[in-house]
Amino acid sequence: MLRGLVVLLLLAIVVSLFSGLVYLYRDRGTGERTARVLTWRIGLSITLFVLLLASFRFGLIPGYTQ
Repeated sequence: MLRGLVVLLLLAIVVSLFSGLVYLYRDRGTGERTARVLTWRIGLSITLFVLLLASFRFGLIPGYTQ
């Protein structure tokens, strides 16, 4: 389940990044839509980072040992 959530968040980040690129091109860099979409991307990235940290902390992701 965790793997699916991580993949879903990564896909959402990539979609948000490319939609920001499209809005940047269409609006010639002056659009509010570009800022909104890229803000969503930042929020998704932070969410993914916190999710991975919490998963590692609670033992859902095994650590690397030698």
